[in-house]
Amino acid sequence: MVELKKVGEFEWEIPVEDGMNVPGKIFASEELIKDIKEDRSLEQVKNVAKLPGILGASLAMPDMHQGYGFPIGGVAAFDIKKGVISPGGVGYDINCSVRLLKTNLREEDLKGKEKELAHSLFRSIPSGVGRGGELKLDAKEIDEVLKGGAQCVIKKGYGFEEDWKHIEDFGKLEGADPSLVSQRAKGRGMNQLGTLGAGNHFLDVLVVDEIFDKEIAGVFGLEEGQVVIMIHCGSRGLGHQVASDYIKLMDEEYGHPEFDRELVNAPIESELGKKYLAAMAAAANFAFANKQVITHFVRKNLKHYFPDFKADVVYDICHNIAKFEKHRVETRESGVVSRELGREDRAQGEMREVLVMRKGATRAFGPGREEVCEDYRDVGQPVLLPGSMGTSSYVLVGTNDAEMKSWGSAAHGAGRVRSRSEAHKKMNFEEAVKDMEKRGVFVEAGGRKGLVEESPYSYKDVEEVVRVSDAVGLGRRVAKLRPVLVVIG
Repeated sequence: MVELKKVGEFEWEIPVEDGMNVPGKIFASEELIKDIKEDRSLEQVKNVAKLPGILGASLAMPDMHQGYGFPIGGVAAFDIKKGVISPGGVGYDINCSVRLLKTNLREEDLKGKEKELAHSLFRSIPSGVGRGGELKLDAKEIDEVLKGGAQCVIKKGYGFEEDWKHIEDFGKLEGADPSLVSQRAKGRGMNQLGTLGAGNHFLDVLVVDEIFDKEIAGVFGLEEGQVVIMIHCGSRGLGHQVASDYIKLMDEEYGHPEFDRELVNAPIESELGKKYLAAMAAAANFAFANKQVITHFVRKNLKHYFPDFKADVVYDICHNIAKFEKHRVETRESGVVSRELGREDRAQGEMREVLVMRKGATRAFGPGREEVCEDYRDVGQPVLLPGSMGTSSYVLVGTNDAEMKSWGSAAHGAGRVRSRSEAHKKMNFEEAVKDMEKRGVFVEAGGRKGLVEESPYSYKDVEEVVRVSDAVGLGRRVAKLRPVLVVIG
């Protein structure tokens, strides 16, 4: 049983005990914490707090639930000299992430065409476990993608220069080394560029339903009644294999913590730690390129129905990633670098480079950060928070408060509340179809399984996740998006 103390309206703490180096901190409401207590995610927060070199606190976002190693929604920062890198803090689907496109269509343009459009998009963008696409890369080409990310495929004609300017890290993580990605991993990715995959990966066509901040929405190019498109996918089999390869290598060289074998790790400055980070960056670049090619297919497909169709990238964010970032930390008298999140005197801390792992969490930098693209730097970066396929999604904006409270991090979605196996016990395919019909959402799914497992019944209340995020200051609400068409694997 994990001891949990409420320390604020939406903040909970796991006190330091049993080998923990820092406390655990969870951002959640009373309603969300009830579901969180039903799985092992609080225990995972506690175990992450035991890892060497962790700073401040082991954090979890409002959408948290049980994952591999870290909870999904888990965030932790590590001292570069003393800390470790754990593939469980990144995830198997490296850079599983979300892209938002704004279009020149209005809601009325879709009327009467919804079913046909959903079917057409489903046919244009391959989805499903192991499913390949029309692009077949050779050995040289896949190395180019692993090194150059979205910028690489844009140069080959799959998009425009303006696209990569609105992607986190400009669609290309530096330090990627394709030679550190196994041939087996490359083989799994060679025919998967431009494919959605399965599970909770999706392509949604939505309508901007409500604007909460007109000024910032204007900066992002969003207005009520506008059609937007959200793409959620990652590095496919390639990223999964990279994770598997390095989990095995780290376990062989360093063993695993006795408190959780899933938290196998290597020192950040070790040779193996550096190799993993370089391979992880390569897999992340594959994911950026993957969403870029899907964007190209979407543009090409919808031009058949709307000859003047335009779709511009609002933003593309990373989940499941580890990054070196500069954050403000405090140096205690003991010499241990830490930070007490939320303190009034936190601004007195020293800016230094740390390694931040975000597992199922989104970067949420506020105004002024140089990492945010120039167009948005004065207001903060967009934070994309998808709901389930039948509920609203949200656009938030990052804050300076988040930089101090959560290492500049926010929730990445609604968050599962029921496992996939449990979903099948509670709902069948016919019931899932009727539920979508009642919601007025047109769904094209690759099979019965996906429709049941990704139904709104399986997810937390996205409205509650957003309410907590906004109230705590992890991300401020900008716009609410209502789904019209959904394509899932």
